[in-house]
Amino acid sequence: MPTPPAAPQRPHEVDPFAPEKDLLEGFLDWYRQAVINKVSGLSREPATRRLVRTPTTLLGIVKHLGHVERAWFQMRMAGKDLPVPWSDEDPDADFRIEPEETVEGLVAFYRDSVAASKAVTRSFDLDARARDPRRQVNLRWIMVHMIEETARHAGHADILREQIDGTVGE
Repeated sequence: MPTPPAAPQRPHEVDPFAPEKDLLEGFLDWYRQAVINKVSGLSREPATRRLVRTPTTLLGIVKHLGHVERAWFQMRMAGKDLPVPWSDEDPDADFRIEPEETVEGLVAFYRDSVAASKAVTRSFDLDARARDPRRQVNLRWIMVHMIEETARHAGHADILREQIDGTVGE
């Protein structure tokens, strides 16, 4: 059974008296890396294998989270105009793996999205309001939401990876 790569510092090991933004980012980074670890060492076939009724696959989770990072941090917080793959007619498009997409390519997309998110996080105070006319939130809310979103999908990824090849752990 493959051993997943090392993850960032565990959330409970982060200094509980660290500045709030550092604490939030520490938790988020833990779950971001946990998701990457779940596809580590897999070829395209097992990473895209459908094991549940929904279109959810391990690689689909990585792709989805890359787009969600972009949507919340770059688009809603920083006000950038970026394309999104989903629509009212195709709400799960960000989970669908296209024939030309690879494990390496989508992990790189996710890492790039995370790096851009971290740059946005560094640029704003936690109380700064997002530039999203549809909903009034601040950076703190976005970070907490992304911890929830990423942790939930990391849990899905845990189960999918165990079903694929028995790999367990962070």
